[in-house]
Order: sequence, then structure tokens, then C-alpha cells
Amino acid sequence: MDVLVIDDSQAVLAQMKWLLERDQQAVTSIFRNPLLALDEARMRAFDLVLVDYHMPEMDGAAVIRHLRGIEHYAQVPIVMITSEMSDAVRLAALDAGATDFLDKRIGRVELEVRLRNLVRLATAVRRLDDQASWLAGEVEKAVRTLRERESEIIFRLSLAVEYRDNDTGDHTWRVARYSHIMAEALGLDADLCRRVYLAAPLHDVGKVAIPDGILLKPGRLDPEEFALIRTHAAIGKHILGGSNCELIGLAAEIAESHHERWDGGGYPQGLSGEDIPLAARIVAVADVFDALTTQRPYKAAMPFDEARACIAAESGRHFDPACVAAFLSRWEDIVTVRTDASARQRDIPFRIEPWARVPFLPREVPVEPVGGPREDEAA
Repeated sequence: MDVLVIDDSQAVLAQMKWLLERDQQAVTSIFRNPLLALDEARMRAFDLVLVDYHMPEMDGAAVIRHLRGIEHYAQVPIVMITSEMSDAVRLAALDAGATDFLDKRIGRVELEVRLRNLVRLATAVRRLDDQASWLAGEVEKAVRTLRERESEIIFRLSLAVEYRDNDTGDHTWRVARYSHIMAEALGLDADLCRRVYLAAPLHDVGKVAIPDGILLKPGRLDPEEFALIRTHAAIGKHILGGSNCELIGLAAEIAESHHERWDGGGYPQGLSGEDIPLAARIVAVADVFDALTTQRPYKAAMPFDEARACIAAESGRHFDPACVAAFLSRWEDIVTVRTDASARQRDIPFRIEPWARVPFLPREVPVEPVGGPREDEAA
């Protein structure tokens, strides 16, 4: 038990220290100067504070007010000790946040009883505070575990989608990283950047309903096939929509709208401009860039600089100009993600990186690349 006593009377300080340390085994710090006492209180977490009302430099009410402004002392018992017990003094102390009053004129027996009760009160408050801190830590741990599981489930589900689309899952990871980089460049807050990063991998979840014969077709799609593959956006919204989970709700927006175009020429709703959800506008750039620079059975990979030029050329047409500007402003980071084969293992933008536990699932489709980009992936 650490007790702080502030009084300009050396006799009062000596008496309080003697009683507290003899009867209550309290570690007592005494100060005649309230300013020095406040400096000490900011550095140490006292469990009980006794403060005189009449003092030089600052009266007791002002001291209490300053102490209550320090986070630790929001609940700590702070007692006014004074021989002046007028209503004005009491009201001033209560308004400042005093817990109780202690009259200097009371007898020794009553003083000892009052001090013992105050120490017991302070002990109870400290125990409650310790318990609250422990519970807060347990809640934080539980929330962290839930977020970790939520993240891993999302990435594993998105990996299953990519595995059907002749991919190892790296496309999903790269789109997530590109999206996170752009979200940062756009100045979004850290929590939203994290949610975009976690939701982006589900952008093509609707492809689970598309037949393999179309997803893995080694060539251009005919109009009927293209119309069918376009339905994956609405299917993705149907799969993810209506969730009470904020993260899944964001993923639903991305799944439905990442093929919308800034100029209104996209699908499934033909939205334009800022009517398209921001997260979907971000993922649109990330998804197309990765599609352009990735070899598929029906096309060769486009060189980075050429793909960069394609993205820039579509600013204001296919893509939100602000998202393109964010993409270009972090070009070196984008290239690092795309070219560094070891980045997936050591990339930890948050305390928990769900990709650390997601396996590589290589799938080989022995078809030579033919033709140019398909309509469903062209910028």
C-alpha cells in the first residue's frame, strides 16, 4: 500500500507517517510542497492520497483536481485533511473530486480508526482495479484470438476459390497486399486498412458457382460464357450479404462491386464514380494489375511497366483516379510484393498474419498460354 500525504505542517506529516506505517504497514511519502507532490504522483501510482486544504502554492481542492486529471487517480481514494470544515470548503473539495474528509482536530483513537478504514477502502479499490485490468487483458486476448481465427478462415476460404481458378493462392495474397498498400496511400485509418486487407481475398468468392470448363478455358470466352462468368459478382454478394459481421459486410461490397467501372461501364449494376464502394474501387485496381502481370493458361504475363501504364491509362475510365494515384505513389512497394518470392512468408503488416498458416497448393494445368487477355480480366 503506497500512501501520499501532502501538508505544509511538518508535525501533521510526521504524525500521519507514523500512524500509517506503524498500524497499517503502508509505505508513506510525505510532501510539504504540493507542486513537488504532483510531480511525484505523475511518476508513481499511489493507492491513497491525503491532502491538506490550506497550503502555499496551491490549495487542496486544486491539488485534487489535478490528481483526478491523471488517469490512475480516477478511482483512487483522495481525502481532504483540514481543520476548517465549513460548507464552502467541503463543497470545493467535493467538486474537485474528494472522496472523504478528515478533521485534524479529532482524537487519536478516532484518527487511527479513520485511517484504518481509509486504507481498507484503498486496498479494495486497488483489488477491483487489478481485477478490472486482468479482465480487460483476458477480453483483449479473446478478441485477438477471434480476429486471428476470423482472418485465417477468410484466407483459407479465399484460397479454395483460387485453387479452382488454377492458382496457388498467391493471387489472393497479392490482391490483399496491393489493396492494403493503396488504402494506406489514400490515408484511410489503420483499422479500415486492416479490414480492406482481410476482406479483399474474398473478391472472387462467387466463382465457386462457375463451372471449371469456363474458369479454366484456355482461350477467349464466347458471349454466353462471358455472361455466365460475370454472374460471379452477384453470386459473391449473395454468399456474403446480410452478415452482421462488419468485415464480411465489407467483403460483400467488394465481391459485388469490384468489376464496376468509374465511368459506369462495369457490372453487375453499372455503378459509376463514388457510387461504387471505396473498398471495391481499391480492389478493382489491385485485381486487374495482378491479372495483367500473372501468366494464365490463356495468356502470357504482361511486363510490369506495361501493366503500370495500362492502369494509369484507365484512370477516370475504368478506375477511380484517386485509387490510381495511390497505386502509382507506392509503386516500389507494389513491385516488391509482385517480385519478391519470399515476401509472403515474412510479410507481417499486423500482429497476426493469417497467411503464415495457409499452405501453398500448387495446381498444374498443362496448357500453353494462347491469345491475349480475356475480357473478364482485361483493364
